[in-house]
Amino acid sequence: MEEKNLIRMLFPTSEKRARRARSQRGLEKRTSVSYLKEIIWHGRGGQGAKTVAEFLALVALREGKYSQGFPEYGPERSGAPMRGYTRVSDAPIKMHSAVYHPDAVLVLDATLLNTIDVTEGMAGEGAVLINTPLAPREIASRHPFLAGKKVWTVDATGIARAEIGRPIPNMPMLGALVKATSVVKLESVAGDIRKEFQEKFSPRVLEGNLKTIDRAFREVRSV
Repeated sequence: MEEKNLIRMLFPTSEKRARRARSQRGLEKRTSVSYLKEIIWHGRGGQGAKTVAEFLALVALREGKYSQGFPEYGPERSGAPMRGYTRVSDAPIKMHSAVYHPDAVLVLDATLLNTIDVTEGMAGEGAVLINTPLAPREIASRHPFLAGKKVWTVDATGIARAEIGRPIPNMPMLGALVKATSVVKLESVAGDIRKEFQEKFSPRVLEGNLKTIDRAFREVRSV
C-alpha cells in the first residue's frame, strides 16, 4: 500500500456516530495503557492548518507510530475558520471521527480566541499553543476559558515572516508543539520536511521552513 494511503481522511457522518466516537474515545482513555495523543489545529483558510495536521501524521507514521491527519472545513474560502485534526498512537487507532477531547490545541490565529472556546472538551489540563507575541500569562488573562490549562505562546507569524518572507504560521507552530508535547522528534520533522517538500519549495524556502521550526522550538514560552 502506498504510504500516502495510510493516512486516512475520515469524517463524522452523523450525530449518532459522533456520540459513539466520543464515548469510545473516553473508554479508550480510561482502559488502554497505549499512548494516544489527539490534537486540534484551529486556523483560518490559507494558514496551512490542513497541511500541518496531515504532515504531523506522516512524521509520526515514519517514526513507527499509528496516526491520522485530516481537515474539517467550514466555508471554503481564504480567511474562514477551519480545523485540522491529528491523532498519534503506539497502537492501532479504532476511532474514525473528528477529535472531541484534545490533549493539545494549536491556535494559528489568536483572533479566533474571541469567538471560539478552543479548550472545549480538552482532556485534563491539556496544552494550548497560541500564535501570538504576547506572553502566556497575558493572553491567558484575556480569555477565562484558558484558566487551568498549560498555555504556550510563540510569535509564529513573526518567525515565518522573518525566515521565509510569508506570514504562514503552520510550521513554526509544529516546532512549538514538538517542544511542548514531544509527540514526535524534532529531527524527524526536519528530515521529513526535506523529503516531502524539496521538490515543491526552492532551496531558500525549504531552509527557511527548517529555520522556522527550530526557532519556534527554542522560542516558545509557557506559563
